[in-house]
Amino acid sequence: MSTRPARTLETFPNPNPERDYRIHMRIPEFTCLCPKTGQPDFAVLTLDYIPDRLCVELKSLKLYIWSYRDAGAFHEAVTNRILDDLVTATQPRFMRLTARFHVRGGIFTNVVAEHRQPGWRPAPSVELAGFEAEPNTRD
Repeated sequence: MSTRPARTLETFPNPNPERDYRIHMRIPEFTCLCPKTGQPDFAVLTLDYIPDRLCVELKSLKLYIWSYRDAGAFHEAVTNRILDDLVTATQPRFMRLTARFHVRGGIFTNVVAEHRQPGWRPAPSVELAGFEAEPNTRD
């Protein structure tokens, strides 16, 4: 197999750095190992960010996420590490990583970690009456 997991995150220049816009990614196949039992943990990751000068390249993100498949990690630690690595690579204006782990021992775990660039403030939200997102774009 020529494609292998990697901890390298590649970036490309933001094509519209003059504008705040949201990039939303849903990563439904995240896996890592429980550091106590060695059993697999499964999660859906949701990444939302407002880029500054750089955006994360998707293939490198896929290989980066794949690199956790055989790694032991607590939910809280792995969520924060992924966020830290993404922030280091892209230096976004804002980034939020939500990790929704599947049930283990009767407990669902959701971990939400955020980063805000110092001094950055979001623009006020605009609500459009009667507008609904397309069904396949919802979280």
